[in-house]
Amino acid sequence: MNKNLYVGNLSYKITDDDLKTNFSEAGEVISATVIKDKFTGQSKGFGFVEMKTEDGAAEAIKKFNGGTLDGKSIVVNEARPKKEFGESGGRRGGGNRSDGFRKGGRSGGGSRGGKF
Repeated sequence: MNKNLYVGNLSYKITDDDLKTNFSEAGEVISATVIKDKFTGQSKGFGFVEMKTEDGAAEAIKKFNGGTLDGKSIVVNEARPKKEFGESGGRRGGGNRSDGFRKGGRSGGGSRGGKF
């Protein structure tokens, strides 16, 4: 079964091919991707490597986590599943509104039970 790994603290010079070449020392690499800024195209300093087997992934973590790549100490661990948009609970902050309005408050108009 394929296993996805997170690789952090990468040098901005590292390419997809560099990741694939280095991680292939631990086992067969299905894909290797350095995450880039969509506007500038510059690396964000992290990426993902998909290993073909769990054994290969475990070997890559053991071999490369805390090691150096292009002069930088890198972090390698199992990637967490990507959250779908909106899965984080909706509006940020939530809770009380600070703009002075309250649900069910007086909104003007209607009968007040008295004479005008």
